[in-house]
Amino acid sequence: MSDKPSVLFVCVHNAGRSQMAAAYLAHLGGGAVEVRSAGSEPADEVNPAAVAAMAEEGIDIAAETPKVLTVEAVEASDVVVTMGCGDTCPYFPGKRYEDWVLDDPAGQGVEAVRPIRDEIRGRVETLLRELGIEPATDGS
Repeated sequence: MSDKPSVLFVCVHNAGRSQMAAAYLAHLGGGAVEVRSAGSEPADEVNPAAVAAMAEEGIDIAAETPKVLTVEAVEASDVVVTMGCGDTCPYFPGKRYEDWVLDDPAGQGVEAVRPIRDEIRGRVETLLRELGIEPATDGS
């Protein structure tokens, strides 16, 4: 078991919001956080508009693949951030849960995904600070 805090991001398809959040946490956390993402009903591929929006930030998520949510992933995480997965997320006492209400980027173009991406970044920065980690600045 690691001494690092671990965060699991969960949305329905693990193709947009949770992928962007995981990528930001890995990027801005500088390796200080274990990052996981999963979906209750994973899609076949990551949303191309999310890939494009993150590429604009210099973060490549093109090789990521949606993963199925498992009980083990929840058990192994200190913080579970849900994004529209409702009651499908397993609940374990003692875990920190947050529900981020965000628009779903599914079927949207990159123009519609940018504001969702930007809101996710702000929430990830706040989460890092709450975990006692100063987010990396751009260019790090």
